[in-house]
Amino acid sequence: MMKRLALILCIISLPVIAFTQTYKPYTIGIKTDKPIIEVKESVYSALETHKLTVVGQYKPANDKNRWVMVVSHPDLLGAAELEGGLRGFAATLRVAITRENDMTIISYSNPEYWGRAYYQESFEKVSKHYERVDLAFKNAMSSIGNFDGSGFGSEKGLDAKDLSKYHYMLGMPYFDDTEELAVYAKQNEALKVIDNNIKTGVPNVTEVYKVDIPNSNMRLYGFALAGPEGEAHFMPIIDIASPLHTAALPYELLVVNGEVHMLKGRYRIAIAFPDLTMGTFTKIMSTPGDIEDLLKQLVE
Repeated sequence: MMKRLALILCIISLPVIAFTQTYKPYTIGIKTDKPIIEVKESVYSALETHKLTVVGQYKPANDKNRWVMVVSHPDLLGAAELEGGLRGFAATLRVAITRENDMTIISYSNPEYWGRAYYQESFEKVSKHYERVDLAFKNAMSSIGNFDGSGFGSEKGLDAKDLSKYHYMLGMPYFDDTEELAVYAKQNEALKVIDNNIKTGVPNVTEVYKVDIPNSNMRLYGFALAGPEGEAHFMPIIDIASPLHTAALPYELLVVNGEVHMLKGRYRIAIAFPDLTMGTFTKIMSTPGDIEDLLKQLVE
């Protein structure tokens, strides 16, 4: 009896170790030795089969070793419709096909990482939506190869609290510290101006996709950024870890109730590359402003 009591007391006295779950920005779906051109069609088909609708695709940074497909899903749209406002930025996710070290890596933006970052304290309200999106990605990837599932993009990852209040460092912007590029009296006025500019063409900005969130005054756009200050300039400087963070692109612009918003570069770039050192960021000090200048052309 005394031995049993001593054992119980010993167990009670052991330190309690709390394990906090962390999340990384990207997930490896599959790896293959096939070139990009040979896997694009099968990836597209697998995504569409699992309700991950490809709303746009392009070659980011004009790099032959990169390809991005932007996808939406009924649950991404449903979550954005439910919460509204700036949550419209979460209406899409990205799938990257990257040729690296003689292998082709098919990766995607981790739904829960980006969902927690963009929904913040409201994430639990839409968590079931994100569980279904995550399962759709896993099933799509498994249908074309051996699913890997490894997370990358941050060595240690960020926990739920870090993501919900993310900013790179003191004085840097949070998710809702957006740059308001223009305000129109009506949603349709804003959309008309932007769409006309897209049709006419603005220097170094090309539409990759646009998605309307159902039953709301929200439309999310994604744009390829070219020219001397575009993707081909800043990606080689910041995308220096392996696997490459191709799924960080393209850059988004959200129109909600006539307001035209973009995420500030010092937030949007940082959340996509959370492990970058300040020394690396200083090499692209002008990039946040350059991106804003490029996107401003759409509302002028």
